[in-house]
Amino acid sequence: MNAARQARSVARLAAVQALYQMETAGAGVEAVIREFRDHRFESDLEGEPLARADEPFFAALARGVVGAQREIDAAISERLAAGWRLERLDATVRAILRCAAFELRFRRDVPPEVVINEYLEIAKSFFGGAEAGFVNGVLDSIARDDRLAG
Repeated sequence: MNAARQARSVARLAAVQALYQMETAGAGVEAVIREFRDHRFESDLEGEPLARADEPFFAALARGVVGAQREIDAAISERLAAGWRLERLDATVRAILRCAAFELRFRRDVPPEVVINEYLEIAKSFFGGAEAGFVNGVLDSIARDDRLAG
């Protein structure tokens, strides 16, 4: 994977983590972006430097999801089984779905298949097959509907 693509992958994972943090800790988007910029992106893991993140892309994802959350949540909720509410999903799954739905809906610089695959890999890193399959189904549906509409 080339460095620019890897930096975007790291930014996507960081955006998911930031959304999770915002939801569970009640932190604002600008405070979380600042925290990641000041403390997390330059850190290492057990002495090994972490891969570089595309920090402007990370910030754009975090701000974009927050700014369009009502529309994003509606798009996700439409795809849940009858009787299920978005609030019943695991907070990490919600963060993954929100980031991916934002990219699928509002950013056209990456093909939908790439976006879905990136977030599917993130889901797999946190969960097993059932959650990843669920994430894949929701994102496929959003991407399919957006392609038909656009």
